[in-house]
Amino acid sequence: MRLSGILSIYIGRSFLLSFGVIFVVFMGVIYLFDTVELMRRAANESVGMGTILQMGLLKLPNMAQQAFPFAVLFGGMAAFWKLTRSSELVVARAAGVSAWQFLFPVLIVAFSLGIVKIAAFSPLSSALLARFERLETQYFRGQSSLLSVSPTGLWLRQASDNDQSVIHAKSVIIKGTNILLTDVTIFVNEGADRFFQRIDAKKADLEDGFWHLETVILTERDKEVPLQLPEHWIATDITLDNINESFAPPETMSFWDLPAFINNLERAGFSALRHRMYLHSMLAAPLLLCAMVLIAATFTLKQSRRGNPTYVVVAGIMTGFVLFFLSDVVAALGMRESIPVVLAAWTPSGVSTLLGLALVFHLEDG
Repeated sequence: MRLSGILSIYIGRSFLLSFGVIFVVFMGVIYLFDTVELMRRAANESVGMGTILQMGLLKLPNMAQQAFPFAVLFGGMAAFWKLTRSSELVVARAAGVSAWQFLFPVLIVAFSLGIVKIAAFSPLSSALLARFERLETQYFRGQSSLLSVSPTGLWLRQASDNDQSVIHAKSVIIKGTNILLTDVTIFVNEGADRFFQRIDAKKADLEDGFWHLETVILTERDKEVPLQLPEHWIATDITLDNINESFAPPETMSFWDLPAFINNLERAGFSALRHRMYLHSMLAAPLLLCAMVLIAATFTLKQSRRGNPTYVVVAGIMTGFVLFFLSDVVAALGMRESIPVVLAAWTPSGVSTLLGLALVFHLEDG
C-alpha cells in the first residue's frame, strides 16, 4: 500500500513538533547549567550578572549543536510512542503500511534538519561563539599573543609590558617542538601604536624565551642607515602550545569558511587536523540524525508487539549514549592520526545508520 501524502505530512509534523519541544527543553537545561558554571568562574572576577547572562546566551547555540542528535533521538521516540499509544500506527500497519513507509517522512525531516544545522545554525553558532571567546578572553583569561593565517603567510602579535610586536612570515616549518619562520618581518611599537623599529630577517627560530633571528636588517626610527647583523634576539613568551591554542577553534568558524581556512593553515605549514575533523563531522550530521530516527523507531515501535515499555525506552536511550561514547573514542583515534580523519569523522554516522537499518529490518521482517 502506498502511504498517502496527508498521513506523511501528519507523521512528519508530529516528529518535528516533538523534536522542537525536546530541543527547547534541552536548551533551557543547558543554559541553566552553563550560566551557573560561568557564575562560579566569575566569583573572583569583576564580572556583572548581565555580562554572565549574555555570555551564556552566546555560548548556548554551540552547546545546542551538540545536543541536536539527542533531541532527534528523544523526539523520534516521543513521536513514535505517541502514535503507537494512540493506535494510529497500529491501524496504519493493519492497513498494509510498512514501517519503511511511515519512517520515510520522518527521515526526510531529520535529514532536512541536518542540512539546516550545517547551512544556517552552524554559521550562527560560530559567530556567537567567537564573540563569547572574546568576552571570555577579556574577563576570565589574559592573552598576550594573537595569531592568524592568511594567503600572504603567518601573522603573529606578541605583547610585553613596554612594547608590542607584529610578526609576519611567508612560511613556517615545524619540526617536533621547534618552529622556524622564513622571510620574517617584525614591526616593533613602543606602547600601543608608536613605531620604534622594523626587523627583517632571513629566518627566525623559536627558542626558549626568545626568537633567534639570522641575517638581520635592523631599521630604527631615529636612524637613517639600517644596521645589518648576522644574528639578533628578541624576547618572547610564545611557545608552540601558545601558537596552537591561538588558532581559531573550528567551532568558532562558519562551515562555509572552514575549507579556505584549512587550505591557508596547511599552506602556512601548520596541521589542520582538528579543523578537518570538525568539517567532516559537520558533513556527516544529516546521516547521523537519520540514524537516530532509525534507532528511535526500533525501540519505540516494538511496543505494538511486546510489553515492558520502560525496558525498551531505556534500551534505546542507552544505545544512543553508547554510540556517542564510541564516536568520541573514534574521534580521539582520528586526532592522534591512528586512523584517517575522514574515516574517524564518518564512522559514527555510518555505523549508527547500519545498526539502525539492521534493527528496523529485523523489526519489520524478522
